[in-house]
Amino acid sequence: MEDCIFCKIAKGEIPSAKVFENDKLVAFNDINPKAKTHILIVPKKHIESVKHLEEADKELIGELFLVAKKIAEEKNLQGCKLVINVGREGGQIIDHLHLHLLSSDATGV
Repeated sequence: MEDCIFCKIAKGEIPSAKVFENDKLVAFNDINPKAKTHILIVPKKHIESVKHLEEADKELIGELFLVAKKIAEEKNLQGCKLVINVGREGGQIIDHLHLHLLSSDATGV
């Protein structure tokens, strides 16, 4: 999608406070955090939502959660919440699949 903000962030067209990046995913601090630590983990492949996942996306989705684990460990978070909103009725605002990693853990950076 040409006008997708997360696609533009993934391509480096819009600056972000990145905390992780590889060839499939990018993770960055949310600009409107709902917790002390609020990081968005976003596939570089444009997938509108969980409703649009295909069988071929299984490995990517697995990596999404493994990256969340890696970031939580690096930030020394003792606990966190992982959230995926699906559709407007489910609270999804940006039409690009993304995982919220949230923590109010005092040890998190």
